[in-house]
Amino acid sequence: MTDRRMVEVGDSATFALIPPCADPRFDHRTCDYWEDADRGSKSSRASWLQVAPPRSGPVPRFGLHDNPFATADLERELDNPFAAAAAEGGRGALPDAWADDDLFGVPLGNPFAPRTERERPLREGVPRKLALLDRGRGVFGSYAKVLLVDDQAVVYCQFGPLSAYPRAVRLRELYKQLPDAPLPAVITCIASTAEARAKGFARDLVDDVCRDLAQRGFAAVEAYPDLTRPENETSAARPGFWQALGFALAVDDERFPVMRREL
Repeated sequence: MTDRRMVEVGDSATFALIPPCADPRFDHRTCDYWEDADRGSKSSRASWLQVAPPRSGPVPRFGLHDNPFATADLERELDNPFAAAAAEGGRGALPDAWADDDLFGVPLGNPFAPRTERERPLREGVPRKLALLDRGRGVFGSYAKVLLVDDQAVVYCQFGPLSAYPRAVRLRELYKQLPDAPLPAVITCIASTAEARAKGFARDLVDDVCRDLAQRGFAAVEAYPDLTRPENETSAARPGFWQALGFALAVDDERFPVMRREL
């Protein structure tokens, strides 16, 4: 018997569990292929594994009154009357949820709703890829999981809301026949180590991710295989893999088919 555990990637310890790619030219820990539609790469980049330096200086604060054409006096007059006052900031101070200059795609808080405490995403003191995987913290949850077999990481899966992956958005826009609502979750990467191939581990992890996405409220999930490259150079397997897991061929394209599963 083997012990199988699904582990969410959400801190430095679980990030370190991400297994190597079958092709050493690539690295899940430095891949931003799906996050950057124009310049994203799957390449192994050792510099990305270094810890990002802490931000220097105060965090800029932005609000509805930030008009680049207004004078300083006018900006003072146009302070947001709905912003929460803070002891240190006085009138016009913004809620903590609005204080960041880069929210990594996390929706802004509703100033009329009761204040809720959300975990802040990791951004400083962690590798760049971990910051990308953690940017949905407090709103969506984890963007990646690892399957451990007898405490050995054998499969990696990256997923999340469609809006988190601009390359998936761009690819999906090619096919007008895909439903616009509700928008699906997406699985952008499923990859086994070379030694763990053809043992059913990847299917187990995808099934777990699909159950998780259903619990998070998604009605469907999509994957986008790339048939223009050898399998070891792609991140979304082959159509047959998805069909064995109950995915349908939503778009039959000889280069970039779309696989879809209703949840």
